[in-house]
Amino acid sequence: ITIINQRQHVGLQKLSALSAITTQFLGPTKNYKFIQDDATGESTLVSSCRRVLENLELTCAVGQLVYETIGAHHDIYKTGSGCLLFMAGAWSRAALEGLHRGIPTGQIISAMAEGMDICLSVCKQCSIPLQELHATPKVSNAHLSNKAFVKDPKLKLSRHFHEPEFENTSLSPHTTSDTPELADIARTLSHGCSDAMDLVVKASQIQFEQDLTFDVDHIFTCLLPGSAGDNACMLPGCIVPVSPEQAVITHHLEGQDLKMALIDGDLTSTFRHLGYNKPKRLKQVSDFASSQNQDEDWLESVVRHCLSLEVKFSVLKSLTISTGAILVSYATQLNSKCLGNGVNVNILKDFGNKSKCEAALNISTIKKNGLVTAVLTSCVQGKSQSVEDTFWACAYRLHWALHDKCLLPGGGVTEMICIHQLQKQAQLYGRSVPQINPRTAAGPYTGVVLQLMADGLMDFMSSVMVNTGRYSKVEARTVVTEQLHDWDGRVDSVKFSKMFSDDDPGDSDCDRRTICDVLLVKQEVWRRALDLVFLILQTDAEVITGVDQKRAGQRDLMFL
Repeated sequence: ITIINQRQHVGLQKLSALSAITTQFLGPTKNYKFIQDDATGESTLVSSCRRVLENLELTCAVGQLVYETIGAHHDIYKTGSGCLLFMAGAWSRAALEGLHRGIPTGQIISAMAEGMDICLSVCKQCSIPLQELHATPKVSNAHLSNKAFVKDPKLKLSRHFHEPEFENTSLSPHTTSDTPELADIARTLSHGCSDAMDLVVKASQIQFEQDLTFDVDHIFTCLLPGSAGDNACMLPGCIVPVSPEQAVITHHLEGQDLKMALIDGDLTSTFRHLGYNKPKRLKQVSDFASSQNQDEDWLESVVRHCLSLEVKFSVLKSLTISTGAILVSYATQLNSKCLGNGVNVNILKDFGNKSKCEAALNISTIKKNGLVTAVLTSCVQGKSQSVEDTFWACAYRLHWALHDKCLLPGGGVTEMICIHQLQKQAQLYGRSVPQINPRTAAGPYTGVVLQLMADGLMDFMSSVMVNTGRYSKVEARTVVTEQLHDWDGRVDSVKFSKMFSDDDPGDSDCDRRTICDVLLVKQEVWRRALDLVFLILQTDAEVITGVDQKRAGQRDLMFL
């Protein structure tokens, strides 16, 4: 239970409280949680912060803003939502501490923006080009110069300070012209989900013969609950679950060259395309009691000679290319010119009576279209959604890594370097306070704020270590502090990987295992987290209620 102090920035406190739900979802070791609806008694099993937010009643403005931010990030990257919310909470606490110490809002924002620039520059300089990633990645004992990231702050003609300058350093001590295999890259990005990442690699092999090629837009999932998890597989074509009645029809169509009609909409008589607006000043005063029967009759007349299947729009687009079919919005628009050719269907597998659907249908085309479906199975129906989320997280990590053509050292290495550089820069500002003009953008408090940002990253690292089950919160924080105290410009990534992984430290394979992160995703997670803090911080500072004119000049104000 988090107690909100109504005499401080309430928005930042709420953001910090919401971020607490992500702690057990960080890192490769994630715990499942049950969310129960008090009204209905129904419960949902979740293993990610996004799924938690979807099942909560977020009535406050901060909750809605967090939900929209997490959703927008997930729609693009499919991974990193938990880290985003955690860092937003950690940096909101940093902003609250700055306000408690009397630091003006404008200087907090300016200093945190400078801290973000330092972190993003660290990411850029630490990135490992894919061409330098060996079959067995060697990024251990990487040497980083302490002077490469920090420079004494000096005033320029403008009101801003110099940006931190970097030398051209690399975490890969050896360069090679050998191109790594896709499986090697994927292995470093599995983050404890090796089974799901193996399916992603298999999908790439089905799609393309050449290596380092992966089309995530042509990958789809088919959830078949009730079957053992080891039945998961990747198969070419589009696979959809079908009802027993549709399975009977399919048995008669197997082995035939079929025609296909593609309709972008549902088959109901009342369906209207989203692009068509309703006439103005038209009010519906009644509805026919027999509308359901009319829809059933309409649907029966449309699909009398069709096998009706529902698929995603991206599947429809791919099938238009491979079959020559024309996509229409209404069934009434169909004619012989709209039909596609060269379609085959067959029953994939029977799953007994444990599943609501007793069969899965594989739709394939004679012309290769690159469609690949991940058949995901789980004997626990409540875990099916989490299994699908894990697969997409792995798929998009590989997708964005190939997009960036580089990787970041994972397992806390990048965070550790950022913490070190933030602390070094904070120390330089601390020694330079007498020479700094308080009216500049940085002001005299920049070093304090940078240290608070570093503390937020330390909270993240210690939370991931706690989730492995081998550290308490105090022990994890102590280990991170000792690593920083003993800093000599050398980062042992294998050692850090052991600290962040739930693998047995005595496992010999753990010594050869390297963890990497995605550069673009890491940068966007940190940017969005800080943007969320800035938005709420500025809103808290500008929207003030409950203050009359007599108290307007007092400092003890109530903030939203």
